Amino acid sequence: MRPTRRNPGGGAASAAWELLLPAASAPARTRGRSLQAALREAVRSGRLAPGTRLPSSRDLAEDLGVSRGLVTEAYGQLTAEGYLRSGRGAGTWVGAAVRAARPRARDLAPRSPGARADFVPGTPDLALFPRAAWAAAQRAVLAELPHRDLGYPDPRGLPRLRTALAELLARRRGVVADPERIVVVSGVAQATALLGFALHARGMRTVGVEDPGSPQHDALYASAGVSAVPLPLDDEGVALEPLRASGVRAVVTTPAHQFPTGIACSARRRAELLDWARSVDGIVLEDDYDGDFRYDRAPVGALQGLDPDHVAYTGSVSKSLAPGLRLGWLLVPESWTEEVVERKRTMDLGHPALDQAVFARFLERGDYDRQLRRCQRAYRERRDALVAALDARFPGAEVSGIAAGLHVIATLPRRYGPEARFLTRMAGAGVAVRPLSAYAHAPTGPGAAGEVRLVLGYAHVPPARVAEGVRLMAHAATG
Repeated sequence: MRPTRRNPGGGAASAAWELLLPAASAPARTRGRSLQAALREAVRSGRLAPGTRLPSSRDLAEDLGVSRGLVTEAYGQLTAEGYLRSGRGAGTWVGAAVRAARPRARDLAPRSPGARADFVPGTPDLALFPRAAWAAAQRAVLAELPHRDLGYPDPRGLPRLRTALAELLARRRGVVADPERIVVVSGVAQATALLGFALHARGMRTVGVEDPGSPQHDALYASAGVSAVPLPLDDEGVALEPLRASGVRAVVTTPAHQFPTGIACSARRRAELLDWARSVDGIVLEDDYDGDFRYDRAPVGALQGLDPDHVAYTGSVSKSLAPGLRLGWLLVPESWTEEVVERKRTMDLGHPALDQAVFARFLERGDYDRQLRRCQRAYRERRDALVAALDARFPGAEVSGIAAGLHVIATLPRRYGPEARFLTRMAGAGVAVRPLSAYAHAPTGPGAAGEVRLVLGYAHVPPARVAEGVRLMAHAATG
């Protein structure tokens, strides 16, 4: 029976009646908990503001059509939790310690600000994610996964996945892959942090990083108490003399396809890097950036395959599947394994077991190889469309770094500069681009007079939109 509405306590009683009425209609066995939850949420949300006096337990029980005991119990529980306060003969009030919750969660994920054309590098085409194959793998794993595998995993990762990764990396990248030394991580960023902590534990307080290079390295190593030392590049990779003079005993490199310049580390420089590491009892931290995406040259094996005792190797599925999966791998020298694994254990107790099992099945059935071939075909087509559009719209532009990866370096004729003016025009036209200078670790001045050097990503842009985007860019540049 619907209770008769009264208003003995004024506005507060009316508000409480309206907010709590649905809870009063709950089944008898859950009505008390429902009443407490509804009253608690009303205080949290600010609908019952701090300092509001609530109706007496008798009046509220009569308004809601419930027993006085339920209301008394709810008042007592929320007073004990700090949501309400009361005094003998003084009534019940909303406490002042509670602050209203935010009405909704914010999304801080990095996203493009709605540009008309977006050539910012670093993002794959998320529409290529193999939803059907991944869903099939999930269903199969949920049907077959032993219950014990849902417990805390080995911090290195499930043996099944580490075995499948060892086979993949040996076959595709020429890595010396022992499953016992593979650690499953949530992307290259976590691998970098783990290595930073391991360096710090060994007394190394500096690490060399390629300049230009990934802007994330500085902050990731700093979080582990290790400072990044910028090292210049030459035509073969990290320049050796600055490396030797820096005093570092660890260096990060992307030898397969340097980010962002696209330089492929020469055979001679690879040998020199390894000789340097042995001479200082150091380590090379190899980020196999874009190692799977090659278009016009034969694949070059990973540096780690030449000296697994002095190279730590890392990669991820961020470009081949999706960065949101947070799946990657770290292969460390045998002498580093124990401390890296222990740090991984204390960091997160291991990667999610279900995600690992799904990816393992994806690898075992050949689905990952098929996905790589699919992406390679799509990205080659987009790269060709970008190179052709730049040639047509920006006569005289030089394009480099096109043999592999997911971006190109475009050096525009000086008539389009200076860089600051060019970037201002792009922003005004809604064209998102990133200059090469944005990836410099050490402060740099402007390039040659009028020179504009851009790092143009194309993986996430369909061919038709590539052409239109370059047209908009050319129009803005000459406007």
